Amino acid sequence: MPTDCISYQNSGYFSPLMNDYLDQKNNLHSLYNRFPTPENFEGQILEKQANFDNSNRVTLVSVLQKQYASIETSHLTLQNIEALKVNNTFTVTTGHQLNLFTGPLYFLYKIISTINLTKELKAKYPAYNFVPIYWMATEDHDFEEINYFNFKGKKFRWNKESTGPVGRLSTEGLSDVFELYSQELGSSTNAETLKNLFKDAYLNYDNLADATRHLANALFGAQGLVILDADDADLKRSFIPFAKEELLNQTSHKAVLETTEKLKKYNIQVNPREINLFYIEDKMRERIIPEEGKYKINNTKIEYSEDEILTLLDTNPEMFSPNVIMRPLYQEVILPNLCYIGGGGEIAYWLELKSFFDTVKVTFPMLLVRNSVLLATEKQLKKADKLELTWSDLFSKQADLVNTKTIQLSEFPIDMSTLKHQLEEQFKALYEITKLTDKSFVGAVKAQEVKQTKGLDNLEKRLLKAQKRKLSTILERITDLQNELFPNKSLQERQANFSEFYLESGANLIPTVIDTLKPLEQNFNIITLS
Repeated sequence: MPTDCISYQNSGYFSPLMNDYLDQKNNLHSLYNRFPTPENFEGQILEKQANFDNSNRVTLVSVLQKQYASIETSHLTLQNIEALKVNNTFTVTTGHQLNLFTGPLYFLYKIISTINLTKELKAKYPAYNFVPIYWMATEDHDFEEINYFNFKGKKFRWNKESTGPVGRLSTEGLSDVFELYSQELGSSTNAETLKNLFKDAYLNYDNLADATRHLANALFGAQGLVILDADDADLKRSFIPFAKEELLNQTSHKAVLETTEKLKKYNIQVNPREINLFYIEDKMRERIIPEEGKYKINNTKIEYSEDEILTLLDTNPEMFSPNVIMRPLYQEVILPNLCYIGGGGEIAYWLELKSFFDTVKVTFPMLLVRNSVLLATEKQLKKADKLELTWSDLFSKQADLVNTKTIQLSEFPIDMSTLKHQLEEQFKALYEITKLTDKSFVGAVKAQEVKQTKGLDNLEKRLLKAQKRKLSTILERITDLQNELFPNKSLQERQANFSEFYLESGANLIPTVIDTLKPLEQNFNIITLS
């Protein structure tokens, strides 16, 4: 199998902002608290311990106990929930949308990164407890982003109308998806396990939040994962002072705008609104807009005076939903959290928030880019060996890969750089001659140089094209393998669903990934599936 190692920065799949963050570039230091290294967690623990309102622990545990009341819970998860009452217990958190049947593979990698980091921290800091949290994005309303999953190149979509928070959405209609998916799975032992996973989650629960909790618990409960639905009145009561500050002073808007100035050279992930809160009901989640001394609910006729909206916040905090700017603050207010684990896009928008957290005096968590993984079969690795492909080859753009391998496999040099260098030297001599004659001769020499250089470029392209035709069989095998490992010319983890691999590997899949991933390393993990 290929033995070279691919760092995130050299993979070609991370943004310049993420590459600079991972390289700890000086221009980004003010945008985060501490970089996630084992040693830096000590300072983060002490800061969070000094700055966290421990009275929120009682509410948190009470809410979790209610949410877990109706599902079978592992001893380790129950132990972790109970431990959250204690002042020396801290969390590591990842968040994710309620994608149908987990959506793309990286759902697993985010949670496994979180679980594994808590294990590493416990080994290094045994005096403290560390609990892995999956924060379900139950208040999100982008249904089109979550209502499908891909299996062996086919898309299984849940056709349903949704306008409100997805966590409250009825699971009605998922029996149709189950029937189609079941037919595709076949009848093997692993197929039956997958059918039961889907059925037990989506056909036995009335709403998407409960269904997703059941599924995530079935996959990771044995590892002690704690799953939180923060769409809860009791939890939001703790957030009232911060929501009130947002309504009255628009603090987040001012602070985040200042930070975006520092990120002008990068593509900004999220632009703040004047008020970064939504008004939320079962079938509605709409922006709150300050206008003419009123607080208007977008796309409705609902409006409140200042006194009215503050009264509503005090009596019904569950009717206020943080958006992408405020949600991280809500998380850090109600959780004794040390570190947030997310993909590159998520970490990018978190980097916009440090000054806002400083303004409202809440400890900013450490930010860790989740593990990335490529799953490959032994057969695929043997193919790569036979075709003399490195991981660097396979991670490259397909056009670059084909050109590189054509040049390597040709029995004669295709690169005409030597000839171009000789031509350049000849024209240098001609330019010397032009100094001794009429200056008008310079233009003629320059035109001839351009013409002959262009001619060599064209010959090089034609020769490369001819060799591609001659080597088409082996080049096709190379691109076929790359297409298997990088479906739709994208990372496998962003395209395929875990069930595609579970069907072949069964119950060994998740333990194999858990045993492999080291969350504080910055290299792609290539995992061989037998």
